Amino acid sequence: MSAQDAGGPARLPEEVQMAFDRVLAQAQELGVVTSLGNYARQALEAAEVACAPAAPGGSAAGVAQPAEPSGRFGMVGSSPPMLELFAMIDRVAASGVPVLIQGETGTGKELVARALHDASPRKAGPFLAENCAAISENLLESELFGHKKGAFTGAVADRPGHFMVADGGTVFLDEVGDMPLSMQAKLLRVLQDGEVRAVGANTTRKVDVRIIAATHRDLPSAVASGAFREDLMFRLNVVTLHLPPLRDRGDDVRAIARALLPGIAEEVGREASITEEALAALATWSWPGNVRELENELRRAVALSGGVIRPADLSPRVLAV
Repeated sequence: MSAQDAGGPARLPEEVQMAFDRVLAQAQELGVVTSLGNYARQALEAAEVACAPAAPGGSAAGVAQPAEPSGRFGMVGSSPPMLELFAMIDRVAASGVPVLIQGETGTGKELVARALHDASPRKAGPFLAENCAAISENLLESELFGHKKGAFTGAVADRPGHFMVADGGTVFLDEVGDMPLSMQAKLLRVLQDGEVRAVGANTTRKVDVRIIAATHRDLPSAVASGAFREDLMFRLNVVTLHLPPLRDRGDDVRAIARALLPGIAEEVGREASITEEALAALATWSWPGNVRELENELRRAVALSGGVIRPADLSPRVLAV
């Protein structure tokens, strides 16, 4: 097999021909011809992208060019549901009322909570977040309300909780629908009286904290089943913001993918771009895991692609639509 057999130019300088045949012979001996061909294909694809004539709008043919992400509050999106969400954040942020954020897992509930804090008069104060479903009940009480030295085994010093540290700021309670009933009663007291009592303490302390809560659960159903206090639900959802799932956001999928790709490429340690065909494939998937699933899909594609993400680099489930 020679350069001509491999599809090379018909006429090469003799020294180039000899070098090519020598490399090819060594590759055959090592059994890496296929791998060598793959690397060559990836290099050719990258060269094609770099040398391709600009398509209308100034982009290389077939490759989606990075664009300024549209959106607000650190969130990307211009679909009607997102524009409605942005308008609600504008209207609610300046008030100090509790806000309940409802949405599926992976829709970005903490981003909305941070947006409410950053757009409020409390923006100079602390913003502290806690996932109520991620830790045990005893630890959750200590995290939120603090504890006194000796209150339990391992409490070697006084420790202020989130509500004390965030005085003048905001506490974000993620997955509040999973909070144990006994903790719900203690949270209700904070909302009603603005007072916090640390674990092991005999006195309370006044705090000025805005509470933003979030859940993917149907709280009225949880109230009906006895898993959530009705009085707490009414206290939390003075204003309710609904986050749309990614499947209902239309072309936001493309914009989010473009916005996420540079950071993911840097994280993985390689340059990456994406074709319009791959973006179209992403836009057809239902994304049950929402933005978090899209981020993981892009991370996988960057790792597996040769630098240009094409439909073939995407997961089979995405292409099966």
